[in-house]
Amino acid sequence: MSKVLGIVGEYNPFHNGHLYHIAKSKQETEAEYVVCIISGSFVQRGETSIINKWAKAKMALANGANLVIELPTIYSISSAEGFAEGAIRILNSLKLVDTISFGMETNDLAILNNIANVLYTEPKEYTTMLTHELQKGNSFPKARENAMMMYLNDIKKYANVLSGSNNILGIEYLKALKKTKSDITPIGIQRQKVLYNDEYMVDEFASATAIRRMLMSRQFEDVRKSMPKSSYQILGEELKKGHYVLDLSKFEKEIIYTLRKMSQEEISNLPDVTEGLDSTIKSAADSCNTLYELMNIIKTKRFTQTRIQRILLYALLGIDKKQMQMSKKIEPYVRILGFDNKGKELISEIAKANPKLNIITSVKKYMNTVGSKSQKEMLQKDIFATDVYTLGYESDSWSNLDYTNKIITL
Repeated sequence: MSKVLGIVGEYNPFHNGHLYHIAKSKQETEAEYVVCIISGSFVQRGETSIINKWAKAKMALANGANLVIELPTIYSISSAEGFAEGAIRILNSLKLVDTISFGMETNDLAILNNIANVLYTEPKEYTTMLTHELQKGNSFPKARENAMMMYLNDIKKYANVLSGSNNILGIEYLKALKKTKSDITPIGIQRQKVLYNDEYMVDEFASATAIRRMLMSRQFEDVRKSMPKSSYQILGEELKKGHYVLDLSKFEKEIIYTLRKMSQEEISNLPDVTEGLDSTIKSAADSCNTLYELMNIIKTKRFTQTRIQRILLYALLGIDKKQMQMSKKIEPYVRILGFDNKGKELISEIAKANPKLNIITSVKKYMNTVGSKSQKEMLQKDIFATDVYTLGYESDSWSNLDYTNKIITL
């Protein structure tokens, strides 16, 4: 069969940088088919998706993707490690993907691979350095960066590599490929002109972070310049309908209510919550009135804002440590969000290559008959995440969209 390229993205929203990434990746791999795995209602940094997953699938299909698959919620709001491993396991299960392409801040894939090797093998000298850095009170990301530079004994070469958001995910994709003994070949595409967290525009390139800021301040002309025409039109349609959620603050009352209702023991059972953090979260929820206050009370040098936001999402969506562990052990399903004609061919080839693979084209049918108990529990989280997400809409806050919305076809 012709070459198949895998790409993992949040597309929050789909912008010119994403368009460049798909085009450049296809050029470098000579791939004929592109499979995109995208996050759904909530994203890896503990934030909301600005528009729903069907609108994001439509954007991807209009700009080079042939098949769009949803990354289950339990992976999409996990740490970079859980996010990447979930996506790689789905790509592996398709049995047809030749290459995975991801963005990176560096221009040297070997640097990321060297770090991935250390994280995968976890040599004792490195883990001792990491423990020492954590004991200093550093956050985990900072402690890991410091330990890595010391272990690899080249501060100049590895400085700031682990502070790049795309580098971090790239390293985790590489580590997951090693862990799963995958045959998929990785390639990295260097980001152009702006970085992940940059809040300014260069020529027609702006990060998704900057675009969301522009939308908040109603800079629609800048938003238009930074997105492919089709993406901007789809975004405009969703904004007009009131079907958008700008950020997590839309759910601040629901989050505070949920935390107040939970016991400290229940909070301690949320993923990423370590001893001592449970009482801090409980106390903060009992004494604040806004998400901003809540975050400020909880956030410390050791616990990053992103980690805290993910914990708040776990609480909001009812995801506990047991479910998180379960998600690491089961075979993930393949939930189809959309496809074009070539994508339709690809689905047929995937079904032939892996006849036992659970490919979901009807959530109702899957929930009623097909999936295992664990898979259904994981899919139920996707369904519930959509039901919660639509509460943030300006209008039409309907539930059960996973049952009623049709697969996007082009």
